[in-house]
Amino acid sequence: MLAHPSGMIGCPLRLLAREIYDRVVVAKGAGAAALITGEEKILPPNARYVVATVEAMPLDRPVSFLAIDEIQLCADRERGHVFTDRLLHARGIDETMFLGADTIRPLLKMLVPEVEVIARPRFSTLTYTEPAKVTRLPRRSAVVAFTAQDVYALAELVRRHRGGAAVVLGALSPRTRNAQVALYQAGEVDHLIATDAIGMGLNMDVAHVALASVDKFDGQEWRRLSVPEIGQIAGRAGRHLRDGTFGTTIDVGGLDARMVEALEGHDFPALRELRWRNGDLDLDSLEGLQASLDAAPPFTCLRKTGDALDHVSLKMLARRPKVRERATSPAGVRLLWSVCQIPDFRKTLTEAHLQLLDTVFGHLARSGCLPVDWVADQVGRLEQVDGDIDTLIGRLAHIRTWTYVAHRAEWLADAGHWQERTRAVEDRLSDALHERLTQRFVDRRTQAFLKSLREDAPLGSVAADGAILVEGQALGRIEGLQPVLPPAGSDLEKRAMNRAARRLLLPELERRARALLAAPAADLALGPQGQILWRFEAAAPARIADLVPGATALAPRPVLWAGEQLASGFGSALTRHLQDWLAAQLAVLAAPLQRLAALPLEGPGRGLVFLLTERLGSVPMASARSLLKDLSAADRARLSGAGLRFGVRHLYLPALLKGRAIELRALLWRLQHRAGALPPPPAGRVSLPLDDGLPADYASAIGYEPLGAVALRIDIVERVAAQLRAATRIAPSAPEPALANLAGLSQDGLLTVARALGFGVDGAGLVSRMPTTPSRPRRKAERRAASSPFAALRQMRLGAS
Repeated sequence: MLAHPSGMIGCPLRLLAREIYDRVVVAKGAGAAALITGEEKILPPNARYVVATVEAMPLDRPVSFLAIDEIQLCADRERGHVFTDRLLHARGIDETMFLGADTIRPLLKMLVPEVEVIARPRFSTLTYTEPAKVTRLPRRSAVVAFTAQDVYALAELVRRHRGGAAVVLGALSPRTRNAQVALYQAGEVDHLIATDAIGMGLNMDVAHVALASVDKFDGQEWRRLSVPEIGQIAGRAGRHLRDGTFGTTIDVGGLDARMVEALEGHDFPALRELRWRNGDLDLDSLEGLQASLDAAPPFTCLRKTGDALDHVSLKMLARRPKVRERATSPAGVRLLWSVCQIPDFRKTLTEAHLQLLDTVFGHLARSGCLPVDWVADQVGRLEQVDGDIDTLIGRLAHIRTWTYVAHRAEWLADAGHWQERTRAVEDRLSDALHERLTQRFVDRRTQAFLKSLREDAPLGSVAADGAILVEGQALGRIEGLQPVLPPAGSDLEKRAMNRAARRLLLPELERRARALLAAPAADLALGPQGQILWRFEAAAPARIADLVPGATALAPRPVLWAGEQLASGFGSALTRHLQDWLAAQLAVLAAPLQRLAALPLEGPGRGLVFLLTERLGSVPMASARSLLKDLSAADRARLSGAGLRFGVRHLYLPALLKGRAIELRALLWRLQHRAGALPPPPAGRVSLPLDDGLPADYASAIGYEPLGAVALRIDIVERVAAQLRAATRIAPSAPEPALANLAGLSQDGLLTVARALGFGVDGAGLVSRMPTTPSRPRRKAERRAASSPFAALRQMRLGAS
């Protein structure tokens, strides 16, 4: 880049952008370089070179040279659409360079046919070594973990055994990160403890990389690292002509032999698809913007991203009437879309973040500028560095958002002042969080553990909400009957935690077990995913058991979710107690069916009861016809007297079509079929759309009949069919609006249901009976009626008249 008269490089991390910016300043002077990230902007008036994060690149600025680093992140679920946009559209006047892994080569050549691929093979060798304890890793080692808690726990362990460690986290301020790296590079400490932030191009003198975990939270779920991701991190070991090694810590265990072969040979599978979002946005109207964001990709190798934070924020804000009123002009739409770019550094699209966006948009739409007093109040609340770890993390996330806002100079009357103030607050909070995690959360907790164990002193207590407290510090919690402890950072800490758990938790778990055995039924509840929840004292309801399929759909089994300490003494008693409670809950379904089963019925009647039990209370007439044919009149009367309804299309128990019964039927069906989260219909809802992924089998199991695009509750089906038959007895007719209201449908929806029920529907919306050949039983009944005395009497009266 520096060989060109002007240039721009997009980096995947603001830490890397800061490192490259510092190098450009050394080479060309401070006035020649600009730094642009979401939270930091240094903009000399005549800067020729721009270093930016990929999201913040000013693409309207022409430069001779342009580069994008880590271009394989086009496949990243969260940020990939931004990298893909740069791949397709960002260009330098004279030269454009994409830097990244070879896994993107096939798709790169497909999307940019004129590209010239230049491979830069690794000159050094990367070799796998067997797992080792953290305290026995060689000098110049980097240990990689994936949570701040694990990073600082490992750093404290290394400090106690090896003299100290530097720490690198993506959440640190640039000042803190630079000081930590300088500490390591100067040789004052021999170990670096970091997150996978070091895998994105931070160049340091690392000889060995050890993975302290092979699982990470990617923003949506915990998952196993892929081979290319491990290769990206392990590749920090060695560089250029110096060989490096990689491995895992002893707690993780060894890596699979095929994985090791791929890592040592840098042989990774090619990417199959890249993330994409339309970059040619229609900002003239809110509807146009949403439609353009939902546009389909131009190539089959691109996968549309629909859950980006700004897009989701736009969808949710657009539902608010006042937001829509302010976004009626192109200028309003552009402003709203700019506001939606404000990041949520807590990584959760909460109502609080949406309300912040709404408020910012309202101020800007009204006056074009954020009120000074309001901004001062928001930032002022975040300036304290006291409080616990969670409080500091929350403040840091908030101030990073305000640092971003402060760098939208057009939004603030004195943007420079707010940029300096928010940056200073962020640095102080970062330093305080670093100190609190290192000195209190890790060091004090571990030392308190070891001291208490040695002296046989009281370890602590369990708070009313289940929090386990040791020396005033929270050490996990008890949820229901299950202790939930943080992962141990080392063998030493793990042993201490296990010993503490045995001494502190067992008495509390036994107390809870006795309380559960004596608890009233009202303290227990069924969760939506088949859990049994228990409200204990002041704590929120907690999971204590999971339901699993049993011998029949009506007989699921509770599996206790409890600590191993309870298994020997209380496990069987608790399980029996929960089974009894569950039977009482399922009595809503079981009692009506048991009444049928208790009747003195013959074979066909017993067969019908069996079908009803298997199908949770309703059976299509087509499935029961053979049994009905042989059902005696006496058994039919007994079944009717016990509540069974013989409809034209269904046999059913009305009691099992009510709200609670349908909820239980839905839960039992999901358990039996392991169907996951399929919600029961809202209370009182008699029709359900089938076009949103609702399985027809599921609808049938909870007492609804699939009819075209909807499923209708079967008692309503019987009533609708009967009224349609009555209305069309003489001639075709249009259904009454009251009938559509009964079915919870529009008039067009009712006509669709009528067609599915076998009626004819013409273009004018008239319903008629479809012509059919009378069935054999019907013809027989007609002949019998014609030869009866009443038919003869009718003929005599007609003749007399």
